[in-house]
Amino acid sequence: MAHLLVIDDDSSLLRALRVGLRAAGHEVAAASRAEEGLAQIALTAPDLVIVDLGLPDMDGLDVCRRVREWSDVPLIVLSATGADETKITALNAGADDYVTKPFSMGELEARIRATLRGRASTLVEAPPVIDVGSLTVDVVHHEVRRDAEVVDLTEKEFGVFAFLARYAGRTCTYQMILTSVWGSYYGGESAYVHAYVHRLRTKLAAETSVQIETVPGVGYRLVSVP
Repeated sequence: MAHLLVIDDDSSLLRALRVGLRAAGHEVAAASRAEEGLAQIALTAPDLVIVDLGLPDMDGLDVCRRVREWSDVPLIVLSATGADETKITALNAGADDYVTKPFSMGELEARIRATLRGRASTLVEAPPVIDVGSLTVDVVHHEVRRDAEVVDLTEKEFGVFAFLARYAGRTCTYQMILTSVWGSYYGGESAYVHAYVHRLRTKLAAETSVQIETVPGVGYRLVSVP
């Protein structure tokens, strides 16, 4: 059972989510406004937050950005817009997943399970420490370090980078990365991978010892730079 927080101003949807998610064994709290939801995140530390993009007092994207300033709690965005541009914007704002309305309760529950088990399943077969270039990937503590300095990465960013580091020098397809980091339920969401690689490249822009190469139409490859 997980402690979930749903932030949505649609009372009918909130009722349906409460019933469906509680039937799946979860504990469900709700907030109808962004500020109320942010306060609940800080006070109750939920295991996962589901947030709608269209809130009355704040855009859901801004909620994601504000949460990411101080928390790595998993975030699933709900939206009636299925455009790739909006999905990428949400992921860049800190969302872990994006579910388009209308959706089935089965789909949402599968996404929740995949997101929640991310840390436990992302790197189960990886060695405890991976060295690539001047960076050290500490799988046990979920940290990437440059000398003694910890690189500030979110959980999903760490998952993507650590997977690429585990197979450094080899091409990792979009599907391989999605399955490892998000779970087997994910197949066609290559936009997720693009968004997180972009975030990693931004955060590692000053790092000259490694490079994330694009393999057009296939995936990405992490290489050490002499």
